[in-house]
Amino acid sequence: MPMQAQDIEALIRESFPDAEITITDLAGDGNHYAAEVIDASFKGKNRVQQQRAVYAALKGKMDGAHGELHALALTTKVPE
Repeated sequence: MPMQAQDIEALIRESFPDAEITITDLAGDGNHYAAEVIDASFKGKNRVQQQRAVYAALKGKMDGAHGELHALALTTKVPE
């Protein structure tokens, strides 16, 4: 079953409660999303570390062929 944008945001928000999070449905199918996560906890971490932290927050929803979330284009940033 496809995920809703608000479900993705809720999962990310559990790990990053103060983040600015924007979720965009790229294809209108509930399977292809873009997410931008801006959070102060990313300071001092490289982009790979930042993105791994966000993927970990998704709690396996992207794992394998049977994951609920098929594709997520992820952008992470430190607040300016």
